[in-house]
Amino acid sequence: MVEQRRPGDEPRGGGPHDSGAPRERAARTRSARPAHKPGKGAAASALPGAQSEPTKMIQSVQRALRIMEYVGRHSGGVTAPRIAFECGLNRATAYNLLRTLVYEHYLRRDEHGKYTLGLEVSDRYSELTRTMAGPRTCAEFMRRMSSETGYSTFLARFVEGRPAVTEVTEGSRSPHVEDLIVGFDDGAHATALGKALLATLQPHDRARFLKAAGMRPFTRRTLTEPDAFEYDLAVYGESGVYAELGQFREGVGCAGVVVREGETPADRIVFAVALPLTEIRDTWPVLVGRLRDAAAELEPLL
Repeated sequence: MVEQRRPGDEPRGGGPHDSGAPRERAARTRSARPAHKPGKGAAASALPGAQSEPTKMIQSVQRALRIMEYVGRHSGGVTAPRIAFECGLNRATAYNLLRTLVYEHYLRRDEHGKYTLGLEVSDRYSELTRTMAGPRTCAEFMRRMSSETGYSTFLARFVEGRPAVTEVTEGSRSPHVEDLIVGFDDGAHATALGKALLATLQPHDRARFLKAAGMRPFTRRTLTEPDAFEYDLAVYGESGVYAELGQFREGVGCAGVVVREGETPADRIVFAVALPLTEIRDTWPVLVGRLRDAAAELEPLL
């Protein structure tokens, strides 16, 4: 039996550290950026509904926002020492703020120690656009989510009794998986789309399907025993978000959630995203919440 692990079970890496960073020269100083941006002072307060600058502001919040803005301008990532220098912060302050922002998933830190924006940023953007946008279609939702997160998005349903991909929107950050195209109906035991759909079946119907379809290995991590597969569904069933970690393609992870239940299998629809395997482990708690929100938003559009 392949050992089962939920994404995020692996120990999380520590926060930024400066053990290898050069000592900051005492003579070097850098002026901090102004506490407010141009246009937010007296001139802005003359606009209808505008608010004047508050008399008391929390500096740590301002500094965190300054870091977010700077990191956002560098899509390839930026190191902690550079962030501290450009934002006019001492390193201790910068590292403490970076640890907090990474913990809250507003920033991500890669294996090279570079920081990029995290998933929570796109969540806040999604909430903003939802309040401003009019009615949308399912295809528009998928395009928007793929654009914001960079992850490929999928819909699947039972077609002639088999879990099949019915819609795909590719994302720039997701590894390309040539098999996951509209009409693909193989390997349900190895994909998050298939797992989520098979989880809606009664155990005897699921066992009958797996026996007829087979459980061939796609990678060394593929579950090929019915008992291991049932345990896998039970683990992920606790959150309602089903995942596969390199079980269909090496280096690729996928997570899916049931969007619409139905009396018959043909009425059931699943939404999923594909992303690099390292990212699904690092972002699992945020991803679970994001997929649940996506299911609630998608359901009325189907």
